[in-house]
Amino acid sequence: MKPGRDAAAKGYSQILWVFGEKEEVTEVGAMNVFFLLENTKNGRRELVTPPLDRGDILPGVTRQSILELCREWGEFDVVERWITMPEIRDAAEEGRLVEAF
Repeated sequence: MKPGRDAAAKGYSQILWVFGEKEEVTEVGAMNVFFLLENTKNGRRELVTPPLDRGDILPGVTRQSILELCREWGEFDVVERWITMPEIRDAAEEGRLVEAF
């Protein structure tokens, strides 16, 4: 994909795909994306990944396995919802973004 090649030429290893005016994160490169962050409303950690309802997210066994395993562990909430770049940026700046993969 051209955007990936353009990013690599600038020294980046991946790109985040965003959608619309709200800058909803959809995927990273050609892979599903997950964010582990601290929820400001309840203080709990949550694993967030975009939902499949709009048809622009790749379903697959790896995504489903991650969701199922994390739910079984019960160490944090597992949420399929739209997450925006501003939300991710704010979480990073506030020290609430634990991990992105």
